[in-house]
Order: sequence, then structure tokens, then C-alpha cells
Amino acid sequence: MLLAIDVGNTNVVFALYEGREIKARWRIATDPRRTGDEYAVWLMQLLQIKGFPREAVTQIIVSTVVPRALHNIEVLAQNYFALDLLVAGQGKADYAIDIDVPDPKSLGADRAVNAIAAHAKHPGDLIVIDFGTATTFDVIDFRGAYKGGIIAPGINLSLDALVGNTAKLPRIAIRKPDSASVIGTNTEDQMLIGVFWGYVAMMEGLVARMRTEIGRPAKVVATGGLALLFDQASEIFDAVDPDLTLDGLAILAERAVAK
Repeated sequence: MLLAIDVGNTNVVFALYEGREIKARWRIATDPRRTGDEYAVWLMQLLQIKGFPREAVTQIIVSTVVPRALHNIEVLAQNYFALDLLVAGQGKADYAIDIDVPDPKSLGADRAVNAIAAHAKHPGDLIVIDFGTATTFDVIDFRGAYKGGIIAPGINLSLDALVGNTAKLPRIAIRKPDSASVIGTNTEDQMLIGVFWGYVAMMEGLVARMRTEIGRPAKVVATGGLALLFDQASEIFDAVDPDLTLDGLAILAERAVAK
């Protein structure tokens, strides 16, 4: 079985794959100081709870946007599974896609892996929106080439900045406002409307501009923790695929075996 690990700025997601099917999934807060031994103690218990022996894991692959975390994941793979770690974008796990930007190495691993999975699962020109710590918009053409994109502050970052830099505004939870009105009558409602519907307007406006620039019909694929929330508020998504990054890692792992 494959253990796919997606190290993001906020969370690390571990997924156990059998073929292309996820059998188990676990999430832990990202902490670059967390050692390989600490990962092992946590993960071994979860494997046992789900009924999977350690020996069931025969391959491990990781994508990370937190370079300091990579060494500790390598320690986990080597010391506790006796496996060489596959790293997305390196060696046998090379992306093998055309990254059509001036500095291909600047593309984050998560975005490259998303592009691979999106092209494999959805035909045609694509815009992939990933709702993470940052919200990214990526364009993948019908051949599977990465053409560029946009990086915007994630909605929680925007809210943190609003609350952290004002004296009296309260912290609120992100959700769809109860009323369809965009004229709030109290502080909390006004904040929620501004953050939520403001984000929807930003997202829809950028997608419209991107589609115009692409010049061909482009499907929009959404992924990340808040994709389902925004799917309730907008009709621009053609598909919501919460496991896009993990599925991209599974595709890279399959290709690595064939090399």
C-alpha cells in the first residue's frame, strides 16, 4: 500500500492508498520541529486502530511546501518503514509535465501535483482553485501543461488580519451567511458578509478574467478544505475534488514504479 503525505503550511495530511482508493486518512497540524520519531508514535497508533500493520506500507511519497519538514518525513520513512522516500518533483517522482513559466522551479509542489491529478481526471483546459492557507488559482491547458496562476491570501488569513489589526472586532467562524442580504445590521454579520461574499466576488471575478485570457472554455476544479463551503455559494465550479493533491501523489507513485 502507498502512504501519501501532503505537507501544507497549516496541516499535514497522511492518506493510505490501495491502488487509487483511499483506505484511511489522518491529519495533524504542521510543525517543522516535529521529529520523525514523533510522527512515528502518532502514525503507528493510527495504523493499528484502523487494522493496518506497518508492513502493509510498501511505498511512501511526499509533497511539501515546508522544506524544514522534509528531513523528518525522510526519517519516518527510513527508520520506521525501511523505505526510501519518494519526493514529488525529484528523481523517480519527477513531475514529467511542461511547466510553462520562466522559473519552473518556483512552482510549489502542491500546485504541480494538483496539475497532474486535474489533467488526469478532467479533460480540456482547466483552472484549479485550491483553498488552503493561501488560495491558489492555476491554469492547466488541454495538453497538461502548467501555464501559470494566481496566489491570493486564504480566507482565514484575511480574517486573521482583519481581527488582529483592529481593536474591537470579534473573531468569527467562517460560514455562509444565514441571510441572502449583503447589508448587515450588526458587527458580526457585517464581518461575515465582507469576508465570505467578498471572497466569492474575488474568486468569481478572477475566474472570469482567467477564462477570457485563456480564450477557450475552461473547467474549474476546486479542492482544499473550504471548497465545499464555497460550492454552496457559487456556480463557477465544474467539479469539487477534495482529494486532488493526494490523488496526484498516487499518480506520481504509480509512475515511479514503472520507471
